[in-house]
Amino acid sequence: MESDVSNSCYYTHNVTFFYDNVGKTIRENWTTRDLVVIGLGLTVCLIVVLANLMVMVAIFMNRRFHFPIYYLMGNMAAADLFAGVAYANLMLNTGPWTRMLTKEQWYIRGALIDISLTASVANLLAVAVERHQTIMAMQLHSKMSKRRVVLLMVCIWAVSTIMGLVPSKFWNCECNLNDCSIIAPLYSRRFLIFWAVLNLLTFFIMVAMYARIFIYVRYQSQYVSGHTYDMQHRQTVINLMKTISMVLGAFVICWTPGLITLLLDGLLGNRSHANKYEKFCLVIAECNSLVNPIIYSLRDEEMRRTFKRILCCLCCRGDAGHKKPAAVAIDSPLTEESIGSVLRSDNRE
Repeated sequence: MESDVSNSCYYTHNVTFFYDNVGKTIRENWTTRDLVVIGLGLTVCLIVVLANLMVMVAIFMNRRFHFPIYYLMGNMAAADLFAGVAYANLMLNTGPWTRMLTKEQWYIRGALIDISLTASVANLLAVAVERHQTIMAMQLHSKMSKRRVVLLMVCIWAVSTIMGLVPSKFWNCECNLNDCSIIAPLYSRRFLIFWAVLNLLTFFIMVAMYARIFIYVRYQSQYVSGHTYDMQHRQTVINLMKTISMVLGAFVICWTPGLITLLLDGLLGNRSHANKYEKFCLVIAECNSLVNPIIYSLRDEEMRRTFKRILCCLCCRGDAGHKKPAAVAIDSPLTEESIGSVLRSDNRE
């Protein structure tokens, strides 16, 4: 029986064998177009890494961002930074170079992309749950302890790593060539269906949660008095929610085409012609990792000021001995009581 299993599996075959099995061609020579795409792609990856690193540094330096919601957003920036590294690794191991990859290297290449996506989705879901709990409890920030936030972030990366390793360890097509994906020729089509459906379902859950939060905030804002103090804090809540919703919207827009393509590949196989859209979807997905720092810069004035301070510190390090740098951790952060006065104001009516 063990002999039959070993004969039906293809553990000793290389990557090229599985590509040939699904009819996916590995080019032997580079074209000018390929080199231009890789050059631009690596440039974008470098910008992605630096931009998201700046977000993480800003959240670390500024006391106004020392709340669970911003820690989770910083963890999301770490996922985007990781995505930049994953895309760079993909571009350095694609085209004719694919032939030189061992199966282990090929699985690692795909696992990095899987981990970055899973981490981003898990962080977005954690942010959605945190916002739902705090806003419904009439608070601006969660009372979750830093220890619990750190534990949550560790769990997010642990789950993401497990999801990235599943195809190489358990759920591939090395023992069932008819189940091989045409986009990722060593992946099981059933795994792609599971992964795509799971992420799309998570998208719908998050969108529903944010829709409920917005309806609740709009309803509560109708009862807020016209005092300037109340109006300012009401606007703080709405601005924060808009920023997070834009991040979620950008993620859904950038990743949905790729997930639908994977779903079609899993359901239809060669009939889906998924290879025609693969690279297009990958470019859109890569852009998402660059979008979030731009959203933070445009939507959050405090984040924008912190970015400027960081850049000024980097540019003026030579003058550090003559001029004391401006402190980033200025002013006390917004208190939960302030937003409580806004959301509970209807009790005074």
